[in-house]
Amino acid sequence: MDIVERLVPDGLWEIFEDVAPEPPVRVQGGGRRRCDDRAVLAAIVFVATSGCAWRQLPPVFGASWQTVHRRFTDWSRARVWAKLHRVVLDRLGANGELDWSRCA
Repeated sequence: MDIVERLVPDGLWEIFEDVAPEPPVRVQGGGRRRCDDRAVLAAIVFVATSGCAWRQLPPVFGASWQTVHRRFTDWSRARVWAKLHRVVLDRLGANGELDWSRCA
């Protein structure tokens, strides 16, 4: 299992795909191919959990730190993190895996 699959398991990725905005489409084509969203999400999780600075992001994710930070900013503006949090809480609650008495 590679680092992307470890940081973003299939279950999380499926939920994320439901809440993330559609990537922009280039009408005329051209330019660079868009970096894989799952790899970028894994890089964001890595930064958030390791305390790594954006500029020190290791190249194993296949995206530059600028791309990862830009996507983080775009997804933040689209409220992806709040939506993801809500969906995860709803699923845990529906499965009886969440103790609502301990939630703030």
